[in-house]
Amino acid sequence: MFSIRIIVSVFEFLLAVLMSGLVIYVTYRIFIRANPDFDMEEEIAKGNTAVGVLVASILFSASSMLQKAISSVVSMFRLYMSAPGENNIALWKLALMSAGHLFITMAAAVITISVALRLFGRLSREKLHAGRELQKGNLAVGILLSAVVIIACMYVSEGVSAVSTALVPQPSIGQIEIMK
Repeated sequence: MFSIRIIVSVFEFLLAVLMSGLVIYVTYRIFIRANPDFDMEEEIAKGNTAVGVLVASILFSASSMLQKAISSVVSMFRLYMSAPGENNIALWKLALMSAGHLFITMAAAVITISVALRLFGRLSREKLHAGRELQKGNLAVGILLSAVVIIACMYVSEGVSAVSTALVPQPSIGQIEIMK
């Protein structure tokens, strides 16, 4: 049993290391390219703090959502390792299911962040042109948009966690005969 705990712990560590780099890279690339208003990477290079704060909150929010999915992937792996006779699932199927969990969660994070920013932009368009203000370096707008992203991801991540946990295969505990 000790060796299984060690194997699961090493798996969780390696998965976390891999996902941290992957989430940062993919999220950064997606949102840098997705901004139609201006070149975010260029603004960051110029020292635009407002854009830097927003991108940092996007990275933080996406990674916090993926952290929820990692826990369900680790649960699947722990179940696979601790009850191999109860699980009729092949290791390659487990790997595909795990990749599916992580992909769905990443897609949910990207969609959540995009929708939250676009919705806020539309709702506040009359008085506040967030994209233009952000490009000008308005730190207040950067902080406000960051809060919008973090709040949206906080709520959605709980739903993602619930769905992801529900999709984890459970071992059968046998048949229980109650009464004849």
